Amino acid sequence: MGLEIERKFLVDHEKWKQLKKSKGTPYRQGYLLNDDQRTIRVRVTDKRGYITLKGATSGISRKEFEYEIPLADGIELLDNFARSQVEKTRYRIRFKGKLWEVDEFSADNAGLIMAEIELKDEKEEFDKPAWVTRDVSDDERYYNSSLSVKPFSKWGMSK
Repeated sequence: MGLEIERKFLVDHEKWKQLKKSKGTPYRQGYLLNDDQRTIRVRVTDKRGYITLKGATSGISRKEFEYEIPLADGIELLDNFARSQVEKTRYRIRFKGKLWEVDEFSADNAGLIMAEIELKDEKEEFDKPAWVTRDVSDDERYYNSSLSVKPFSKWGMSK
């Protein structure tokens, strides 16, 4: 069984701008199914396509199964079957032995930058880079699936 254990954090924009980083990868992802108990996501980069099935979140864990699919199939699924979508550029950064994935969102979620770290268990300790700020792991508004239907630009003053 696949299990994702993930923490999400907001990113300090000024510190992030100053950080030397490699070129990011553009992502487009959409949701074929998106409810409280499960999501089916299709994601494409400039070179690959993926389909991912995720279960309900419990704490910071959930079942996850991801499979590579042909890029053309991924684009067609997004274009014809996705109910909602997000666009972002993903950066992968190693910090003190851990891989951080940082997403700079665009389109209706422009202005949002989030960092994620996958863990081996929920109590695993790790060091945070200086550009990482508030932990938003428990805030469902920051789930990509939520951002696809209620984008960051529509939050108003409740950010």
